Amino acid sequence: MKKVAFYTLGCKLNFSETSSIGRLFTDAGYLVVNFYDKADVYVINTCSVTDHADKKCRKVVKEALKNSPNAYITIVGCYAQLKPVEIAEIEGVDMVLGAAEKFRIVEYITDLTKKDKAVIHQQSIESVNHDFIASYSIGDRTRTFLKVQDGCDYPCTYCTIPLARGASRSDNIENVVNRAQMVAATGIKEIVLTGVNLGDFGIVDGNRKNQFIDLVRALDQVEGIERIRISSIEPNLLSNEIIEFVATSERFVPHFH
Repeated sequence: MKKVAFYTLGCKLNFSETSSIGRLFTDAGYLVVNFYDKADVYVINTCSVTDHADKKCRKVVKEALKNSPNAYITIVGCYAQLKPVEIAEIEGVDMVLGAAEKFRIVEYITDLTKKDKAVIHQQSIESVNHDFIASYSIGDRTRTFLKVQDGCDYPCTYCTIPLARGASRSDNIENVVNRAQMVAATGIKEIVLTGVNLGDFGIVDGNRKNQFIDLVRALDQVEGIERIRISSIEPNLLSNEIIEFVATSERFVPHFH
Protein backbone atom coordinates (compact mmCIF):
# COMPACT_ATOMS: atom_id res chain seq x y z
CA MET A 1 0.00 0.00 0.00
CA LYS A 2 1.33 3.44 -0.95
CA LYS A 3 1.80 5.94 1.86
CA VAL A 4 1.06 9.67 1.88
CA ALA A 5 1.98 12.31 4.46
CA PHE A 6 0.89 15.91 4.89
CA TYR A 7 2.28 19.15 6.28
CA THR A 8 0.07 22.21 6.71
CA LEU A 9 1.25 25.80 6.94
CA GLY A 10 -1.07 28.66 7.82
CA CYS A 11 -4.66 28.98 8.93
CA LYS A 12 -7.45 26.74 10.21
CA LEU A 13 -8.94 26.76 6.72
CA ASN A 14 -5.79 25.11 5.38
CA PHE A 15 -5.98 22.45 8.11
CA SER A 16 -9.59 21.79 7.14
CA GLU A 17 -8.67 21.36 3.48
CA THR A 18 -5.63 19.19 4.19
CA SER A 19 -7.81 16.79 6.15
CA SER A 20 -10.30 16.55 3.28
CA ILE A 21 -7.50 15.99 0.76
CA GLY A 22 -6.20 13.25 3.03
CA ARG A 23 -9.54 11.47 2.79
CA LEU A 24 -9.30 11.63 -1.01
CA PHE A 25 -6.03 9.71 -0.79
CA THR A 26 -7.54 7.22 1.67
CA ASP A 27 -10.42 6.60 -0.73
CA ALA A 28 -7.84 5.99 -3.47
CA GLY A 29 -6.16 3.26 -1.41
CA TYR A 30 -3.34 5.21 0.22
CA LEU A 31 -2.33 4.93 3.85
CA VAL A 32 -1.99 8.31 5.57
CA VAL A 33 1.08 8.43 7.82
CA ASN A 34 2.77 11.00 10.04
CA PHE A 35 4.83 13.58 8.17
CA TYR A 36 8.02 12.43 9.87
CA ASP A 37 7.51 8.83 8.75
CA LYS A 38 8.62 7.45 5.41
CA ALA A 39 6.05 8.03 2.67
CA ASP A 40 5.74 7.66 -1.09
CA VAL A 41 4.00 11.02 -1.45
CA TYR A 42 4.30 14.20 0.62
CA VAL A 43 1.71 16.96 0.22
CA ILE A 44 2.61 20.39 1.58
CA ASN A 45 -0.27 22.84 1.96
CA THR A 46 1.21 26.34 1.91
CA CYS A 47 0.35 29.81 3.16
CA SER A 48 1.07 33.26 1.69
CA VAL A 49 0.00 35.60 4.49
CA THR A 50 3.55 36.29 5.67
CA ASP A 51 6.69 37.03 3.66
CA HIS A 52 8.29 33.81 4.90
CA ALA A 53 6.25 31.50 2.64
CA ASP A 54 9.19 30.64 0.40
CA LYS A 55 11.57 29.94 3.29
CA LYS A 56 9.03 27.77 5.13
CA CYS A 57 8.15 25.80 2.01
CA ARG A 58 11.80 25.06 1.23
CA LYS A 59 12.42 23.94 4.80
CA VAL A 60 9.48 21.51 4.78
CA VAL A 61 10.48 20.10 1.38
CA LYS A 62 13.97 19.38 2.75
CA GLU A 63 12.50 17.67 5.81
CA ALA A 64 10.28 15.48 3.63
CA LEU A 65 13.18 14.40 1.43
CA LYS A 66 15.28 13.74 4.52
CA ASN A 67 12.60 11.29 5.65
CA SER A 68 12.23 9.68 2.24
CA PRO A 69 14.75 10.80 -0.46
CA ASN A 70 12.80 9.35 -3.40
CA ALA A 71 9.37 10.59 -2.34
CA TYR A 72 7.07 12.49 -4.67
CA ILE A 73 6.63 16.07 -3.39
CA THR A 74 3.48 18.01 -4.23
CA ILE A 75 2.82 21.63 -3.21
CA VAL A 76 -0.68 23.07 -2.88
CA GLY A 77 -2.23 26.08 -1.13
CA CYS A 78 -2.11 29.86 -1.43
CA TYR A 79 1.60 30.11 -2.18
CA ALA A 80 1.21 27.49 -4.90
CA GLN A 81 -1.50 29.56 -6.60
CA LEU A 82 0.47 32.82 -6.39
CA LYS A 83 3.99 31.68 -7.33
CA PRO A 84 3.89 28.24 -8.98
CA VAL A 85 6.99 28.80 -11.13
CA GLU A 86 9.03 29.91 -8.13
CA ILE A 87 7.97 26.80 -6.21
CA ALA A 88 8.67 24.52 -9.18
CA GLU A 89 12.30 25.64 -9.06
CA ILE A 90 12.73 24.37 -5.49
CA GLU A 91 14.95 21.30 -5.56
CA GLY A 92 12.95 18.14 -4.92
CA VAL A 93 9.50 19.49 -5.80
CA ASP A 94 7.67 17.31 -8.34
CA MET A 95 4.26 18.93 -8.75
CA VAL A 96 2.57 22.26 -8.01
CA LEU A 97 -1.22 22.48 -7.96
CA GLY A 98 -3.21 25.72 -7.97
CA ALA A 99 -6.45 26.56 -6.21
CA ALA A 100 -8.64 24.98 -8.90
CA GLU A 101 -6.62 21.77 -8.98
CA LYS A 102 -5.77 20.88 -5.38
CA PHE A 103 -8.95 18.88 -4.72
CA ARG A 104 -8.25 16.82 -7.85
CA ILE A 105 -4.78 15.94 -6.60
CA VAL A 106 -5.30 12.17 -6.77
CA GLU A 107 -6.17 12.47 -10.47
CA TYR A 108 -2.91 14.30 -11.15
CA ILE A 109 -0.64 11.98 -9.17
CA THR A 110 -0.56 8.96 -11.45
CA ASP A 111 3.18 8.44 -11.87
CA LEU A 112 5.41 8.79 -8.81
CA THR A 113 8.62 8.80 -10.86
CA LYS A 114 10.67 11.90 -10.09
CA LYS A 115 11.49 14.01 -13.16
CA ASP A 116 14.07 16.71 -13.81
CA LYS A 117 11.44 19.46 -13.81
CA ALA A 118 8.36 19.91 -11.65
CA VAL A 119 4.94 19.77 -13.29
CA ILE A 120 2.63 22.76 -12.79
CA HIS A 121 -1.16 22.60 -12.98
CA GLN A 122 -2.52 26.06 -12.24
CA GLN A 123 -5.29 28.20 -13.72
CA SER A 124 -6.25 31.83 -13.27
CA ILE A 125 -7.89 32.39 -9.89
CA GLU A 126 -11.07 33.53 -11.65
CA SER A 127 -11.70 29.86 -12.47
CA VAL A 128 -12.69 29.18 -8.84
CA ASN A 129 -14.79 32.29 -8.20
CA HIS A 130 -18.12 30.43 -8.18
CA ASP A 131 -16.77 27.04 -7.14
CA PHE A 132 -17.11 26.30 -3.42
CA ILE A 133 -15.53 23.02 -2.29
CA ALA A 134 -16.56 21.93 1.18
CA SER A 135 -14.03 20.55 3.64
CA TYR A 136 -13.69 19.67 7.29
CA SER A 137 -11.01 18.21 9.52
CA ILE A 138 -11.57 15.03 11.46
CA GLY A 139 -9.43 12.47 13.26
CA ASP A 140 -6.43 14.70 13.97
CA ARG A 141 -7.85 16.85 16.77
CA THR A 142 -10.56 16.79 19.43
CA ARG A 143 -12.35 19.56 17.53
CA THR A 144 -13.33 19.92 13.89
CA PHE A 145 -12.47 22.83 11.61
CA LEU A 146 -15.54 23.20 9.40
CA LYS A 147 -15.10 25.26 6.23
CA VAL A 148 -18.22 27.28 5.42
CA GLN A 149 -16.82 30.12 3.30
CA ASP A 150 -13.90 30.77 0.96
CA GLY A 151 -12.38 33.75 -0.84
CA CYS A 152 -12.64 37.48 -0.21
CA ASP A 153 -13.99 40.51 -2.09
CA TYR A 154 -12.06 43.09 -0.03
CA PRO A 155 -9.34 44.71 -2.21
CA CYS A 156 -6.94 45.44 0.66
CA THR A 157 -3.66 46.75 -0.75
CA TYR A 158 -1.49 44.73 1.63
CA CYS A 159 -3.24 41.37 1.18
CA THR A 160 -2.75 38.72 -1.51
CA ILE A 161 -5.48 36.36 -0.30
CA PRO A 162 -8.09 37.41 -2.93
CA LEU A 163 -5.47 36.59 -5.58
CA ALA A 164 -4.75 33.24 -3.94
CA ARG A 165 -8.31 32.16 -3.11
CA GLY A 166 -10.61 34.13 -5.39
CA ALA A 167 -13.95 35.82 -4.80
CA SER A 168 -16.08 35.36 -1.70
CA ARG A 169 -18.29 32.27 -1.94
CA SER A 170 -20.03 29.97 0.51
CA ASP A 171 -21.66 26.64 1.05
CA ASN A 172 -25.42 26.71 1.53
CA ILE A 173 -26.87 26.46 5.02
CA GLU A 174 -28.45 23.03 4.51
CA ASN A 175 -25.11 21.51 3.48
CA VAL A 176 -23.29 23.05 6.43
CA VAL A 177 -25.90 21.77 8.89
CA ASN A 178 -25.75 18.28 7.36
CA ARG A 179 -21.96 18.27 7.67
CA ALA A 180 -22.16 19.43 11.28
CA GLN A 181 -24.57 16.57 11.99
CA MET A 182 -22.12 14.12 10.39
CA VAL A 183 -19.37 15.47 12.64
CA ALA A 184 -21.61 15.14 15.70
CA ALA A 185 -22.33 11.52 14.78
CA THR A 186 -18.60 10.73 15.10
CA GLY A 187 -18.63 11.86 18.73
CA ILE A 188 -16.81 15.16 18.25
CA LYS A 189 -18.21 17.84 20.56
CA GLU A 190 -16.66 21.04 19.22
CA ILE A 191 -16.75 22.72 15.82
CA VAL A 192 -14.70 25.74 14.74
CA LEU A 193 -16.27 27.58 11.80
CA THR A 194 -13.60 28.57 9.28
CA GLY A 195 -13.38 30.72 6.19
CA VAL A 196 -11.32 33.47 4.62
CA ASN A 197 -13.89 36.17 5.37
CA LEU A 198 -16.29 34.28 7.62
CA GLY A 199 -18.69 37.15 8.26
CA ASP A 200 -19.32 37.42 4.51
CA PHE A 201 -20.96 33.98 4.51
CA GLY A 202 -24.00 33.69 2.27
CA ILE A 203 -22.78 34.24 -1.31
CA VAL A 204 -23.70 31.20 -3.41
CA ASP A 205 -23.08 31.08 -7.19
CA GLY A 206 -22.24 34.78 -7.20
CA ASN A 207 -25.44 35.89 -5.47
CA ARG A 208 -26.13 36.66 -1.82
CA LYS A 209 -28.57 34.08 -0.49
CA ASN A 210 -28.10 34.42 3.28
CA GLN A 211 -26.34 36.30 6.05
CA PHE A 212 -23.88 34.84 8.56
CA ILE A 213 -26.45 35.20 11.35
CA ASP A 214 -28.74 32.82 9.44
CA LEU A 215 -26.04 30.14 9.55
CA VAL A 216 -25.38 30.78 13.23
CA ARG A 217 -29.06 30.30 14.07
CA ALA A 218 -29.26 27.07 12.05
CA LEU A 219 -26.13 25.54 13.61
CA ASP A 220 -27.34 26.40 17.09
CA GLN A 221 -29.99 23.69 16.60
CA VAL A 222 -27.56 20.86 15.79
CA GLU A 223 -27.82 18.17 18.46
CA GLY A 224 -24.66 16.52 19.76
CA ILE A 225 -22.35 19.50 19.32
CA GLU A 226 -21.64 21.18 22.64
CA ARG A 227 -19.42 24.05 21.48
CA ILE A 228 -19.27 26.05 18.26
CA ARG A 229 -16.55 28.66 17.82
CA ILE A 230 -16.38 31.50 15.31
CA SER A 231 -12.72 31.45 14.28
CA SER A 232 -12.15 35.02 13.08
CA ILE A 233 -14.48 37.69 11.76
CA GLU A 234 -14.03 41.21 10.38
CA PRO A 235 -15.22 43.87 12.87
CA ASN A 236 -17.49 45.53 10.31
CA LEU A 237 -19.30 42.21 9.78
CA LEU A 238 -19.76 41.46 13.47
CA SER A 239 -23.27 42.83 13.94
CA ASN A 240 -25.09 43.49 17.20
CA GLU A 241 -27.49 40.75 16.13
CA ILE A 242 -24.68 38.17 16.05
CA ILE A 243 -23.26 39.36 19.38
CA GLU A 244 -26.64 39.25 21.11
CA PHE A 245 -27.45 35.80 19.73
CA VAL A 246 -24.10 34.31 20.75
CA ALA A 247 -24.43 35.86 24.22
CA THR A 248 -27.57 33.81 24.91
CA SER A 249 -26.64 30.65 22.97
CA GLU A 250 -25.84 27.45 24.84
CA ARG A 251 -23.64 26.18 22.00
CA PHE A 252 -21.80 29.19 20.55
CA VAL A 253 -18.75 30.18 22.57
CA PRO A 254 -18.91 33.91 23.50
CA HIS A 255 -15.52 34.77 22.05
CA PHE A 256 -14.64 36.74 18.91
CA HIS A 257 -11.25 37.09 17.26
